[in-house]
Amino acid sequence: MDAWFKDTTKVDVAKLGKQYVITDFGVRRDSTVVQTKAIQAVIDRAAQEGGGVVVIPEGTFLTGALFFKQGTHLHVIGRLKGSDRIIDFPYIKTRIEGETCTYFCALVNADGLDGFTISGKGTIDGNGLNYWQEFWIRRKWNPQCTNKDAQRPRLTYVSNSTNVTIQDVHLVNSPFWTNHVYKSNHVRYLDCYIYAPTENIWEPDPTRGAPSSDAIDIDACTDVLINGCYMHVNDDAVVLKGGKGTWADKDETNGDCERILIQNCHYGKVHGCLTLGSESLHDRNVILRNCYTERADRVLWLKMRPDTPQHYEYVLVENITGHCKRFLFIHPWTQFFKPEQRDDMPLSRCNNIVMRNIQVETPTPYDVKTSDKYELVDFTIDGKPLAFAKNPVSKEQLQHMIYE
Repeated sequence: MDAWFKDTTKVDVAKLGKQYVITDFGVRRDSTVVQTKAIQAVIDRAAQEGGGVVVIPEGTFLTGALFFKQGTHLHVIGRLKGSDRIIDFPYIKTRIEGETCTYFCALVNADGLDGFTISGKGTIDGNGLNYWQEFWIRRKWNPQCTNKDAQRPRLTYVSNSTNVTIQDVHLVNSPFWTNHVYKSNHVRYLDCYIYAPTENIWEPDPTRGAPSSDAIDIDACTDVLINGCYMHVNDDAVVLKGGKGTWADKDETNGDCERILIQNCHYGKVHGCLTLGSESLHDRNVILRNCYTERADRVLWLKMRPDTPQHYEYVLVENITGHCKRFLFIHPWTQFFKPEQRDDMPLSRCNNIVMRNIQVETPTPYDVKTSDKYELVDFTIDGKPLAFAKNPVSKEQLQHMIYE
């Protein structure tokens, strides 16, 4: 990884051009009225006048989907709150769950931009409660319904962009994935607070939380830095994606994830601190380091889809402290998978996975299932090899990790 990853300097908003405070351009201080058109008009005006910073001042402003343009930026002081009506989010060609398809856009959208920035100590609030409850009602009615069936917007979606920084902002209560970045490079998430409730959102079953509220989904991207973020969501935290299906490696809308660095982060309750898959093809040169987990279900989760050719390699996890249920988790992933006949189907593979200086308390350091659909080679913990077979990992291998 090159010198770019060492730069955690925040973007100076004062140097981004004229500031367009939305209330100076006709947006009302009324938290009960959806003002999508009025806020979008401010973004459009800033773009037409050569660019600048769209400022959300103190107060709560309700909106549907917003689309940022080249030279425009978002600075949040107050609260930008999403509408709880899906009609306020256009149904367009987009990317979701490892597929390019027609689906609902996000609250904040940025496509094809260079230098886009989201900043400020304020909050982007997805207002997800009604969406979450509808999801669990639908899932109870039809246990086979997919995540897309529930019709939910994401919070932020950045695509086909470069030199993107999202810093300091609170990103909370997303109806679906919280942050999704696709086919982009040189993207930084700095000191963000990312939250969705993990329980008590649906009275018939208090154990339910905000479904599929992933913190940051990195989809076919290169050069991504996540530094100093807090993540507490009812799904995985940082997820690498790139495509799914038997022929996914032949689809040019899919792609690899490479050179991803996650460091100095604090995890509350999450399903996985770093998850590769399930909608991944090739993930390479990935580092998770200097992080603390309060109560993650898993720290490193390698999801292996039997219907997708996958290759995960050169992954380093080091200097991890805290508590988790399971540290390394590798199982076949068969939720909603659709195997097809392919005579030249590549064998999936995980190789050169390095773990060192792991100081977590966990009852289960390794939960690994082998399969004839994939191979696991060159795993090490503190320089000593781990061999996964039908027999459990030996006590000698376990001694390098603190566990209860």
